[in-house]
Amino acid sequence: MSDYFTATYQSIIDDPMNADMKLKGYVPVYTASAKARIMIVGQAPGRKAQTTLKPWNDASGMLLREWLGVTDEQFYNPDIFALVPMDFYYPGKGVHGDLPPRKSFADKWHPELLAHMPNIELIILVGAYAQKYYLGKLAKRNLTETVHAYQEYLPTYFPLVHPSPLNFRWRAVNTWFNMAVVPALHEHVHQIIE
Repeated sequence: MSDYFTATYQSIIDDPMNADMKLKGYVPVYTASAKARIMIVGQAPGRKAQTTLKPWNDASGMLLREWLGVTDEQFYNPDIFALVPMDFYYPGKGVHGDLPPRKSFADKWHPELLAHMPNIELIILVGAYAQKYYLGKLAKRNLTETVHAYQEYLPTYFPLVHPSPLNFRWRAVNTWFNMAVVPALHEHVHQIIE
């Protein structure tokens, strides 16, 4: 990790907005490198990712890597993929799954990190939080419409549904996703990394 990224990591830990996380013994869970070519923006680390300090270290991550058509080694190589969620800390459990990422976190840290990753060619937006933040008014009425219109956001962005096992019904109803979107994602990713 370069001096910039090492210093930024420590700055995130020391940021007063993360004092509660520090008290819990949490550290930021993300990867970034000046050489990264694809950035994946998810929601926030899950409990397992926070515990193991490894982003996407669960069933969702396994399915995401399958959609991307990449190996674990490729996925966790920060010179290929920057794994930069909307919040770098596990937010805790809510009534219906994990709590949402803190709204102010991405505002503060994403622009700074992106400014030091000049080789990013594609930003993959996983889930509604990432899509609303990066696409703004260009996002459609809902996640389904945004993902269905993925071609409108290329070559900069590629919106995806979250690969959570809980979304199996969505994928069963929206059969176009596996038939059209996943192959297109695979193709765009491999054009960049190969």
